[in-house]
Amino acid sequence: MRKQFGTLYEGPGEVAVNSILKDLGNPTKLISVGDVTTFHLLKSGIVPDILIVDDRTHRGPASEKVIKGTKHDGFKELEVNNPSGTITEDLLDALADAVSSDQRFRIFVKGEEDLAALPAVIMAPDGSVVLYGQPDKGMMLVRITSSKKLEMKELMDQIINEQEDNQQLDSIRRKLYGY
Repeated sequence: MRKQFGTLYEGPGEVAVNSILKDLGNPTKLISVGDVTTFHLLKSGIVPDILIVDDRTHRGPASEKVIKGTKHDGFKELEVNNPSGTITEDLLDALADAVSSDQRFRIFVKGEEDLAALPAVIMAPDGSVVLYGQPDKGMMLVRITSSKKLEMKELMDQIINEQEDNQQLDSIRRKLYGY
């Protein structure tokens, strides 16, 4: 996710969030991916509809402050398995439940959530916003449109084609592109 798929808001967490506030508007769904991004949104009073965290940042454990700061009352908690560098059916199922619900969801990933922004962009309704961190740069804001979804589908096809289990790949494609 080092490539920029949206608008980069540069600076440390609070600086980036303050800039994002000016442009955020009223998205259909607000989805936050990553512990530090989510922490700074919640700290600033912005409560995402869906947040995806793994209690890790920069490939190491997140601070206790960040871990506690990503927990928020009113979220339905889902736990999924998603190893590093993959997108699992478990993650897709949780995203599908969250996107189709009016309830707020906190998806906790055992493994790694770094690639979760890709299916989030594909599965979120048009008019939504996905926010994720760009390490040491700031936060990325991706506005969901049909052309953005198509761009992410092409990237997902590349990732899926690199995996080995064809039966699982077919299932992932069906789940992902059915939304």
